[in-house]
Amino acid sequence: MTQDDALQVLTMGKNVFLTGAAGSGKTYVLNRYIEWLRDRGIEPAITASTGIAATHIGGTTVHSWSGIGIKDHLSAYDLDRVGQKESLVKRLTATRVLIVDEVSMLSARTLEMVDQVIRAGTRRGEPFGGIQVVLCGDFFQLPPVVRGHGEGVFAFTSTVWRDLDLHTCYLTEQFRQSDGALLSLLNSIREGDVTDELAKALAARVGTTTPDDIPYLYTHNVDVDKLNNDKLLELPGKMHRFDMRTSGSKKYVSLLLKGVLVPETLQLKKSAVVMFVKNHPQGQYVNGTLGTVSGFEGGVPLVRIRKRETIKAEPVSWTLEDGEKVRAELVQVPLRLAWAVTVHKSQGLSLDAARMDLRRTFAPGQGYVALSRVRTLDGIYLEGMTNLVYARHPDVALMDRKFQAQSVQIERRLQSTAKGRVSTLSERFVEQMGGHPPDPSRRRRRQSRKSTYDKTRDLIREGYPLAEVLQVRKLSRDTVLSHIERLLSTGALTQDDIEYLCDEQCDPVDLGHIETAFRSAKTWNLAPVRRALNKQYSYEQIRFARLFIRDWVT
Repeated sequence: MTQDDALQVLTMGKNVFLTGAAGSGKTYVLNRYIEWLRDRGIEPAITASTGIAATHIGGTTVHSWSGIGIKDHLSAYDLDRVGQKESLVKRLTATRVLIVDEVSMLSARTLEMVDQVIRAGTRRGEPFGGIQVVLCGDFFQLPPVVRGHGEGVFAFTSTVWRDLDLHTCYLTEQFRQSDGALLSLLNSIREGDVTDELAKALAARVGTTTPDDIPYLYTHNVDVDKLNNDKLLELPGKMHRFDMRTSGSKKYVSLLLKGVLVPETLQLKKSAVVMFVKNHPQGQYVNGTLGTVSGFEGGVPLVRIRKRETIKAEPVSWTLEDGEKVRAELVQVPLRLAWAVTVHKSQGLSLDAARMDLRRTFAPGQGYVALSRVRTLDGIYLEGMTNLVYARHPDVALMDRKFQAQSVQIERRLQSTAKGRVSTLSERFVEQMGGHPPDPSRRRRRQSRKSTYDKTRDLIREGYPLAEVLQVRKLSRDTVLSHIERLLSTGALTQDDIEYLCDEQCDPVDLGHIETAFRSAKTWNLAPVRRALNKQYSYEQIRFARLFIRDWVT
């Protein structure tokens, strides 16, 4: 399913399970839907299963929002007390849309408790009190951490999952990985069918010479802390200390601290390897951008980004919001030492390259998460690995096939629904939620803040040669191609807009061979097409040619 199709299902007010492989744009769709709601005066409750995930989408944990905290069971007394908590009841009754991101890390029991609290607080008997519920996540990633053992850990095993009558939207486009070989490997892990060729390709990355300025992914915290501290102490020069400033009640500050990757006390030296842990509003850096401290100016670190200019890492703010109220705020330099990070905390990051020690992989999904953080196979540097890297939970594998089938059914129903009908259902949903028609002034304000994709789009529409687009945007060829792919998929660019790029760089004979191979292979994946072409063309050549195939390969 495309991102636009998923957004249409959401705007009709359906309860939705939004899923797809890592890098398929789930968070992007959520953010588009959040903006769509806010344009119409509907403020959604934005939550996630973990604090780190919550900060990625500007929300809070579902545990905090629902008031269940760290409980793993709700007694009759607990539920009776819900109605006595005025602020909680007010929050629950005011909610019209609840978004829960990274639902894969939420246990079945926790999902059921959230449902119980909402029903008790709103005194409405429908699942989740009848509000629209949007669950988002990928169950192939790390499973929930629960006390003890037993069946029914995953959220999809809960009774309320079934009662919600969720419309599954399984995103099938890929926007993170720019390498067909890596994408094929990740998909084969999901399908439980890693071929000898793909396994050998990954094994070939073991023992490769590793650059010094890329992060190390470990499976255990103790290894991460030791490497980061040791590396920092090895550096000569003065240590600079940056202390976090906080405001708000201790309770909310504590919750916010659990959800950010930035340390309370950050210690840095010149030449320290660091990672930005927040998106810059104007796109100077994103969560996961790597660099090296080149010095300090006015008490602020200067970070040299690979192949880019030096950035002044000014302190920034993180907030924990409850509707329009800011419950807690912290201010800190948005950096952390990045010689190493745990696989668990790497979820949500997109890295150009990473070193990995996967010999101590201990949970299904851990290998998949680590490998999917990186954009290309050549960006993976392995110290070692075991076959557990390919492990997937059997229950997840079975459910994933069902999710895909459900999504296909929803997509067919959507395609057979008249556009006017979709608009009518969306308008009715907005009215029922107490919203209003979109506010043009808000839309103009939002459009005035151009995204990185919009900047690429504008240059393409103005007919800039590709080399000049790369120079102006200061981006790699792979990144610009991924922008064009996304812009085409969303309709922001058309084939006519990019035709001049083909005239500029395509050989008609080569283009014809590659297009024929795509149609013969009946796939959009790069690796099988490259094999069919006897590897006469690089992945980059095939990917570029794919942009100019005018209709979908079937």
